[in-house]
Amino acid sequence: MIPIRDTNPSRGFPIVNYLIIATCIIVFIHELMLGPALKRFFMLYGIVPVRYVRPDIALHFSFTSQLIPFFSSMFIHGGWLHLIGNMWTLYIFGDNVEYALGHIRYLIFYILSGIIAAIIHIITNPFSPIPTVGASGAIAGVMGAYMFLYPRARILALVPIFFFITFAEIPALVFIGIWFILQFFSGTLSLIGGTDTYGGIAWWAHIGGFVGGVFLLKVLKPRS
Repeated sequence: MIPIRDTNPSRGFPIVNYLIIATCIIVFIHELMLGPALKRFFMLYGIVPVRYVRPDIALHFSFTSQLIPFFSSMFIHGGWLHLIGNMWTLYIFGDNVEYALGHIRYLIFYILSGIIAAIIHIITNPFSPIPTVGASGAIAGVMGAYMFLYPRARILALVPIFFFITFAEIPALVFIGIWFILQFFSGTLSLIGGTDTYGGIAWWAHIGGFVGGVFLLKVLKPRS
């Protein structure tokens, strides 16, 4: 299922959500200009789990250089489809969550959701030398918050049924619930297969971001 829009109108101007989207686009344009240096960029600013669990590798990095990827990785994307998919999803769900939390708390919520996702990815895939980048973990947190804040909101989605494609309005609780179940199923398969990047996707980062977002929603106390 591909989300097209939600039927929950935005109240207020989601300035933080737009700034996050703009930042990711600017960073991606910078990536396009790097050429052969892009691989090094990913290794330095993406989450590379083995950097944090093997002392012989970790000693080559300062505390600051180890800390920065927890923030920078969520603004880096691996390609046009990766960027567009993430930013479109954030555009659909982020505005309402920002309204519920307020601008400052939403920014804190988003960053912390991304950090939690990165930590869970390292825990579940500790010896991976592959850099993980993308806003997916933080956006998963936004989706988790949206599901609990607006469970009855309708999501217009593109739904493939065998060889046919149709549009359907699906309750947010059902749409996001199915999404989470798929992440959990794929994440479980990835652990059985011995890698968390099964199919090229860090499933447990999504799961961690989602659960972290639900927890943070309770802590940050959205407006009623």
